[in-house]
Amino acid sequence: MRLLTNYVTIPKNCGASTRWKKSAGEPDIVIIDPETKVYAYVDCAEESPKGRRSLCFDQKALNDRKENKPVGSALEEAKKMGTELLSEEQYRQLQMFGEFDLKTSSWIQTPEAIRKLGGALFCDRRYNRVFTYHNGAISYYAARGFRTILFL
Repeated sequence: MRLLTNYVTIPKNCGASTRWKKSAGEPDIVIIDPETKVYAYVDCAEESPKGRRSLCFDQKALNDRKENKPVGSALEEAKKMGTELLSEEQYRQLQMFGEFDLKTSSWIQTPEAIRKLGGALFCDRRYNRVFTYHNGAISYYAARGFRTILFL
C-alpha cells in the first residue's frame, strides 16, 4: 500500500462521502497493488474517528447484548457507508504512513472461526508497534471505533 495524496475528497456521487465526513473520518487515496493498479480510499484520521466509536463489532453482537446496548455496530455502520473494515494486513500497511490510533483502537475484519466463538479483533499502535488484540464482539469502548476502506 502506498499513499498518493495527503487528503482527498471522495466523489459526491459515492454513498460513502457524506457518512465518512459526518463520522469525522479523513479519507486518503492509496495504491494497494502497484502491479494491478488497484486504488482505494482509506481512513487516515489520526485517531479512530469520533463518530464511529462506542460500537460493538456486528449486528449479532448488538442483538446478543442484553444491557447497556451501544447505538450500533462497526460492521453495520461500515456497510451503511458503502465501505468495509480494514483487514489486519491493511491496518498494518496504513501504519507505514504515520502513527495512527495512539490513544484509540479500531475494530478490524475478523476471521469467521473467531467470530463464531463470540470474539472479534481490533488493533492499535503503542510503543512504536502495531498490536492486534481480541475481545468479545459484544464489547464496546469510548476509545474503540473502526476504520474503513473503499476500493475504486
